[in-house]
Amino acid sequence: MAIGSFCLVLHGHLPYVLRHGIWPHGEDWLYEAAAETYLPILAMLDECRYLNAIPHMTIGLTPVLLEQLDCDHFKEGFERYLADRIDRAKADHADFKQWGDEHLMYLADRWVEIFEKLTEQFHQIDRDIPSAYSERARNGEIEILTCAATHGYLPLLYEDSSIRAQLRAGLASSHRILGFKPKGLWLPECAYRAGGRWNPPIGWAGKDGRIGIEHLVADETLTHFFVESHTIRGSRSEQVFNDGQWWKVEWGEGEKYPDRGWRQVNEPQGVNSDGTGLARVAAFGRDDEVCERVWSGSIGYPADGVYMEFHKKHGPKRGLRYWKVTGTKVDLGDKDKYYPEDIAAKVHQHASHFTNVVKQRLWDYHRRTGRFGMVCATFDAELFGHWWFEGPQFLRDVVLNLNADPDIELCTAAEHLEQHPPDKVVSLPESSWGDGGDHRVWTNDRVNWMWDIEYRCEAMFGKMTCELPWKTDERIAEMLKKAARELLLLQASDWQFVITRGQAIDYGIKRFMQHVARFETLLELAEKLNEDSDYLNKLNEIEQHEVRDAELHDIVFPEIELEWWRM
Repeated sequence: MAIGSFCLVLHGHLPYVLRHGIWPHGEDWLYEAAAETYLPILAMLDECRYLNAIPHMTIGLTPVLLEQLDCDHFKEGFERYLADRIDRAKADHADFKQWGDEHLMYLADRWVEIFEKLTEQFHQIDRDIPSAYSERARNGEIEILTCAATHGYLPLLYEDSSIRAQLRAGLASSHRILGFKPKGLWLPECAYRAGGRWNPPIGWAGKDGRIGIEHLVADETLTHFFVESHTIRGSRSEQVFNDGQWWKVEWGEGEKYPDRGWRQVNEPQGVNSDGTGLARVAAFGRDDEVCERVWSGSIGYPADGVYMEFHKKHGPKRGLRYWKVTGTKVDLGDKDKYYPEDIAAKVHQHASHFTNVVKQRLWDYHRRTGRFGMVCATFDAELFGHWWFEGPQFLRDVVLNLNADPDIELCTAAEHLEQHPPDKVVSLPESSWGDGGDHRVWTNDRVNWMWDIEYRCEAMFGKMTCELPWKTDERIAEMLKKAARELLLLQASDWQFVITRGQAIDYGIKRFMQHVARFETLLELAEKLNEDSDYLNKLNEIEQHEVRDAELHDIVFPEIELEWWRM
């Protein structure tokens, strides 16, 4: 009989990059992720099913990612990308032949085979990656999570109407593309804000009595989301279910009765930060002690010397990888050649070790509390296959191992909630899974100027949707919808992230300001339409270009509703 469950959660997300550059920043990010993560994970799911092991994985596919994967522009570009990869591998083979290096020639041929199989797989699913994942969700193999539309950093948005719009737009896209409405949500950056007084990161006026994000989530019929471990450990006890009913408890209840599962990541917690009422939504905490075994740069499995080195590539552009990690302190120039034959045993070793870590964690919790616990392991999906080439093989072996272990129940988050509903309600502290566990990655001296602009955009949009007669004038409504699309896109958390991290500073600034400029232009045109109903026929050359520019570049979220921004 199982003493606990294991929930593996992969968060798949990329910012909107279609028609906004290709290499090194732009569409190649999406093509790489599709080839190295999303298609390999699909193949891994099918292999598990073939071996009679239902994966029961929870996979987040953000709406902006789904929109891009569903777009014909992506599908056509991705086919060209795969063909280019094959050509590159063949050219590498010719280079290595001149060098007289037969092992590198073998690896180049192996890349040709890999990309040919990916091309075949892409055609077998009718070039429709979202539909392939949706089919596996309907078959009960996985759960798919939705997210805020463009991965907006919800705690720092100025108006609750903006948070609601991000959630509603995201859920609408997930529903339209997947064919069903997900019940679970990935909070962007696991960023959470409780109810009460809120002060923005810049010199704008604060707000009293804001409701917690959990209520905004629950209002959209979503039932669960995910937070960092320290968020759960810093929670305050609010209510407990005993003797068939709920009881209000003191904040210190968790300290008095730790065996009840208070402040433990090994159980989902009902969330209500306003101190009254029951929880309508549950939070799963990431088990950092288990996850560390994978993501840690020092002790994580991907750092093992036999695995493929990510950073060393052959050729100046879109190069392929032919070397192994060798050692974490080994210079790139000294890396040894990659040997695929060494991988299977190492993956099995690491998957077995990971399984034992999960099992030991659950047994420790069960012995300490006598309760049915869970391990929730959450990762960026792109870690598996893109950053860690052998990652999908590792996931396969983990699924196979856990399916065969009677002590552990593999389940999705939704399945665990259904079978083991939370018997506690807590309030959570403000937090994220970024550095320091707070908002510092998304609000700091490098990026705070962006929040001043973003807040002005929110205010301008709110003013225009209140004052302009969009409900009775379709032309004004259509212009406001175009502006709304740009507002969603400029709110993406990715722009602050890449700037703070120093990964693509120029690209992040450029993209943010492009969406701001288009937003302001479209909003101004909506105003002019209100003043002159025939203004669309009077657009000057520059205005025509700016409208067309937005339509050409920003081809996502085709069915925007202005009601999403209303309370």
